Amino acid sequence: MSISPTLQECLRSKGSRYEIVRHPYSHSSMETAAAAHVPGDRLAKTVLLEDEHGYVAAVLPSTHAVQFSELWSKTGRRLALATEVELRELFKDCDAGALPPVCMAYGMKTWLDSSLAGQPDVYFEAGDHEALIHMDADQFLALMDDAERAHFSRRMRGMGAMSARQ
Repeated sequence: MSISPTLQECLRSKGSRYEIVRHPYSHSSMETAAAAHVPGDRLAKTVLLEDEHGYVAAVLPSTHAVQFSELWSKTGRRLALATEVELRELFKDCDAGALPPVCMAYGMKTWLDSSLAGQPDVYFEAGDHEALIHMDADQFLALMDDAERAHFSRRMRGMGAMSARQ
């Protein structure tokens, strides 16, 4: 599959500078970081959430987990994880579980965890399980300029400095 057409159009329309990093097939964001030999703190993962008002995407480092209470406080919404069936329906041009962070291009509100803004560069899913997009932080933040920024995640246990340096 490679880069999703929606992501490709978003990158083109924003004039983004990036490189594609190929890696062996992986199932999870931490597995992807290891397979691509990139620091987990620099790999952005996208988590799709929902409530009765619709969908919201949360973009955070792969070494972090969403702190729902923080996100509920910031959004004023009681969001929960969306189902895999919903993911497939909303992101038809992506493999399940390989969502790019540009969910604004898919018509949904997107929240970017501020911890990603402090990284020198960022990697993220291109739409399949074998390619990442890599860009410097300025390019990533310009790409994500329509996303709300806030702190709503925490580092997962066992994701200390060793995981961040992979």
